[in-house]
Amino acid sequence: MVPDSGSATEGARVRGFWRRPLAWLAVWLALTGAAAAVFGPVPALLALLVWLLFQHWRQLSHLASLVRWLDNPSDKPIPYGSGMWEEAFSYLARLVRWQRQSEAGLRSALERFQSATSAMNEAVILLDELDRIEWCNPSAEHYFEVDSQRDVGRQLTYIVRQPQFVEYLLAQNFAEPFVLRGARGGETTLSVQLVPYGNRQKLVISRDITRWERLEAMRRDLVANVSHELRTPITVLAGFLETLNDQPVPDVQLRQRAMELMTQQTSRMQNLVEDLLTLSRLENSRGPAAEQPVDAPRLVQTLHHDALALSKRRHQITVEVDADLWLVGAESELRSVFLNFITNAIRYTPAKGRIAIGWRASDDGGAVFSVSDTGIGIAPEHIPRLTERFYRVDRSRSRETGGTGLGLAIVKYALSHHQARLEIESEPGQGSTFSAIFPPRRICRAPVATVAA
Repeated sequence: MVPDSGSATEGARVRGFWRRPLAWLAVWLALTGAAAAVFGPVPALLALLVWLLFQHWRQLSHLASLVRWLDNPSDKPIPYGSGMWEEAFSYLARLVRWQRQSEAGLRSALERFQSATSAMNEAVILLDELDRIEWCNPSAEHYFEVDSQRDVGRQLTYIVRQPQFVEYLLAQNFAEPFVLRGARGGETTLSVQLVPYGNRQKLVISRDITRWERLEAMRRDLVANVSHELRTPITVLAGFLETLNDQPVPDVQLRQRAMELMTQQTSRMQNLVEDLLTLSRLENSRGPAAEQPVDAPRLVQTLHHDALALSKRRHQITVEVDADLWLVGAESELRSVFLNFITNAIRYTPAKGRIAIGWRASDDGGAVFSVSDTGIGIAPEHIPRLTERFYRVDRSRSRETGGTGLGLAIVKYALSHHQARLEIESEPGQGSTFSAIFPPRRICRAPVATVAA
């Protein structure tokens, strides 16, 4: 857009443009008349003709200078002119200076926009009216596997070849975002929103929603699993309550049996609720609830006594403890991890089986808590999924033994809070070994007791 100097000024400039050549023409006509009176008409007309030819040559010379400058205006200065051309070139110089200032401002704004969008986690792609790539930020290169140098000018549909995305782009209905699954070799799910702007151009904004998709899937599975887990206890309670209410004469044996089963199912629901609350707390926290030295040897010895009581002397349970090896962390979370290993070993080890509890230093300066048993073992295909919520190798046996299906999920989060890892070694019919491996930075030695003088 050319800067406007006002209609009055523009009119004065136009009048001034014509005033000078008309004044020169009037002067030359007057001189020609005077020369004709003195030298005769022929010499006067020849002199006027020479002047007109000179003026014509000068105009053509200035016009040629203008054409040469227009051929490559960026590398050449604006020509210098005289007379009317001086004013024309001066006006052109002002236009060029304004245009360059405007281009510099636009370039600076574009650089700021590109710098800002390059720092965004969202992918940003600019498309022209033919859906060809004009520019993209690094996130778009990562998500869509676009090369910002090589792919400029290529249509986006040549790179993103999913038929659903092509239909979304061609439908021109961009009110709702498009969910693009299978990006980057099937690993990523993207939410793609197209925003039309300018002359049929489009701004493609995309963000990674893989984590939210997984969370939503986990939420659906959690609701389904909790509903399934609660269905049996609630059915048992409702059935017995209805039976007891319908009896005109109470049956003492039936009532006693009903109370026992309802108590078991109530305890099962209570354990399920407690495990769900524990899992929710661990998931929403970034680390242990407390960071303090924990007397791990004492904790392991206490759990060994609890294991003997839980086993009711049906198993041979041994313990080996490094008495000087303490841990830094939250004792409640560590107790939950250790107790889970022990109770699982007792549940899935037949009577007269052997269970070995160990707390020892590792070769790298860390520590290992392990529980080995001679139980039923686990098939290899189940081991990677054991920490999933409600995943059970044998659902009927797990319910019979009182498991909620959340124990190892709790273990996974509790160990992650202590930068520890879970290792499982098992073979069907040969038993299992569950190990919690703690890094050296979590290990401390037993504090020296201070004796009063």
